[in-house]
Amino acid sequence: MLLFNWNFIVKSLAPIFVVLIIVLMGVLVENRLKKLRENINTNSLLRKYSFIFECFDGIIFLWSIVGSIGLILPTISLPSALNILIQKILIVIALTGGTILASRLAVSSIQLYGKKNETSLSITSLFEYLTKVLIFSIGFLIIIQSIGIQITALITAFGVGSLSIGLAFQNTLSNLISGINIIISRKIRPGDYIKFKNGEEGYVMDVELKYTLIKDIYENIIVIPNRQIIDSSFKNYTLSNSSFLLPIKIGISYDSDLEKVELITLVIAKKVLANVNGGVKNFEPFLRYDKFDYYSINLIVYLKINEYFDRFIITHEFIKEIHRVYKQENIVMAFPIVVNYNNGQLIIDN
Repeated sequence: MLLFNWNFIVKSLAPIFVVLIIVLMGVLVENRLKKLRENINTNSLLRKYSFIFECFDGIIFLWSIVGSIGLILPTISLPSALNILIQKILIVIALTGGTILASRLAVSSIQLYGKKNETSLSITSLFEYLTKVLIFSIGFLIIIQSIGIQITALITAFGVGSLSIGLAFQNTLSNLISGINIIISRKIRPGDYIKFKNGEEGYVMDVELKYTLIKDIYENIIVIPNRQIIDSSFKNYTLSNSSFLLPIKIGISYDSDLEKVELITLVIAKKVLANVNGGVKNFEPFLRYDKFDYYSINLIVYLKINEYFDRFIITHEFIKEIHRVYKQENIVMAFPIVVNYNNGQLIIDN
């Protein structure tokens, strides 16, 4: 009798021990992967591939639970219908974990490729969203097919319903398609500085499902529908290269020595580019005399800056230095002359 009870206890507790051991092994494997990821982060050559281990967070633990239950399930006497139901639930959970893992790996791989290859698609919230939707849709079809549900009728119903869905969400779909066009065309990318015809300008932060987010120089977020961007004209200052020429106009007196002005101005421009953050230090600035104006000879100085936002500090320092040195060298900067007539007498106001 005691032997019978002992065998019964062992037979009852054995599946529980199996589940606990397998789950414990899954926890140990995940902890090992986390430590390995920390060690990889100290290695610059392998650091960029650490995302592979991050993608497995929680997945191995989930699979260990599913695997252990699936392993002991044949040893447990359950009704046939309940057994089949549990098997299907385990399949759904396992495939769901695999789908989550696939979506993580896909998004992380695209992000890595985007950093390495400048010609790749822009990594935005919309692009990540579409990638996840595609993978989860495929995963969903695989799951329902695996548990015995025919997907043919489901696909047919979806095709018929897509027309009514499109009509109900016409504006949303229009912005979605416009967002996809923005990403594929690569005329606007996160980090670009753009300026629209209506005067709005700033850095592109993200392209979302319906909107593109732009941050201006005042740290304000401009929210623009994707369709409006597709239909409008804009200037992208960083599309081909983030650095560009900064023209600064100056007007000098007609009495000025133009050779002297050119020499001194270029020296000042080189000094500003070399000493002020934002200037391209190895660039040779140049100037061109523009025209004879009503009260001045106009010239334009061309400096090269690293990005569009640097124009503020470079212009600021250049104007200060030009004003100081021109005073020392007795170079007169032109100013408007207003001509008035008072009782038939000519009065000139400076």
